[in-house]
This record gives sequence, C-alpha cells and structure tokens, in this order.
Amino acid sequence: MFYAPFRTMIILGCLSLAAACGAPYENGKSPSATPAEYDVLTDGEITLPAVPAEYLNEPNRRAAVAYEGSEAPGSIVVDPYAKFLYLVGDGGSATRYPIAVGREGRGFTGQATIKRKEEWPGWAPTANMLRSEPEVYGPFAGGIPGGVASPLGARALYLYRGGRDTRYRIHGTNDLQSIGNSSTAGCIRMFNQDVIDLYERAPMGTDVVVRTYDESVAAEGEELANRGVELPPTIVDPDVVYAAVEAQEAKTTEE
Repeated sequence: MFYAPFRTMIILGCLSLAAACGAPYENGKSPSATPAEYDVLTDGEITLPAVPAEYLNEPNRRAAVAYEGSEAPGSIVVDPYAKFLYLVGDGGSATRYPIAVGREGRGFTGQATIKRKEEWPGWAPTANMLRSEPEVYGPFAGGIPGGVASPLGARALYLYRGGRDTRYRIHGTNDLQSIGNSSTAGCIRMFNQDVIDLYERAPMGTDVVVRTYDESVAAEGEELANRGVELPPTIVDPDVVYAAVEAQEAKTTEE
C-alpha cells in the first residue's frame, strides 16, 4: 500500500479541512539528497515515500541541537511561532523537529500532558464545525478513517490539562509544503517520519510546554520567532478523499 499518490491531495488540518498549499519553506541550504531519517519508511501495511530534499531546507529538518531551556529531559517544548518542536534530552541537548502550525496551534499556551496516543488516527468534524461551516465540513460528517486519507497523518499525540482534553494535537500531515509555515486552520503538524519518531520517544504522561510569542522571541530571537508565512486555505475535494479511503480498503481486503 503506497502513500505517494496522496501526498499533495490530502491537505487537511487538525481541526479543519481548510489547510494550506504553497511553496516549500525557504531559508537555508537544502540537502543534495534526502537524509536517511526522511527516506522511504514502511509502517505496517503503509509505505511512506521519502520527503523530497526541497522541503528540507535548513532549519526545516530534524536536528540534534544544544538546548538552554529549564524543562526536564523527556519534556516536549512546542514553539508555534518559530515552527519548532523540541524533545528535551540530557546535558543541555534536544532533538528539534520542524512543524507547521494553524490557528488552533496559536491559541494554546502553557503546560499540558500527553494522555492519549494513536497510530494512523481517524478524524471527524465536530458539531460546531458542521454548524459553522457546513459547506466545508458537511461532506465529511461521517468522518475519515485512519490511513492514507486521514488529515492527522501517521500518528497523533493528544494533549490534556487538568484531566481534560485540550483539543490540541501534535500529529502528522500529508501537506509537506506547510512545514515551516502557518495556515489558517489546524494544530501542530509534523512530517510523518518525524511524528513517528516522536511517537516512539515520547511515552504517555510526557509533559508538554507550548511557548507564547514573547517566550519564542526570548528563546529563538525575533527573526526565528516570525519564521515562515501564513499560507492561504484551500478546500479539499471530498470525492478525492473518499476515493483514497476506498483504495486503501480495497488493498487491505486483497491482502
């Protein structure tokens, strides 16, 4: 079962089907070839294609970095302004992942805890989404099952505060162009290879800190705290989405 045909068509955010498409994030130098951590990855019955080098311009790829924050090793720090997620390590180190962030991702700050994790999670619009934008969400009222067509990608980590679901998620994405940028909708999105790596390294109960803009400026500097651009939304064709779902189900039945 191959994921490549759906790379550009499933452009979905965490809490919205309006997402972003545009040019890859551009800043530093891109690698001459796809680094090993972004190569083809077989995940159960699904094969993820390699992330093309054009989407991996510095600093838009996973890296081991020095870390000066006060968070304990094992913590996750999300910077929705610099478009980075840090998994804090020992001895002043961290693994830094590039992210994309939507409106919902900029509306949450402070501390939370990972209380739920899902592999290839499904998605469904909320009652409020169906009520407020029926033309966008109505065709998806029945939800999208986990797999190649799901807007949540290969993995999702769900953040809770005080025992309650914050509705803030860290998840994969099929929209490679969005990484390093902002969109009008969605939570925190990662390359699928990155969210799989994070999923394996961040157990249930992991503490998460989401920075404010001022905290981002203090930690990253003003330029990085304003990294990327806000990309315009596009509406996904439900026929294309459900064709992908049917193709996946047919392939599974054959096997």
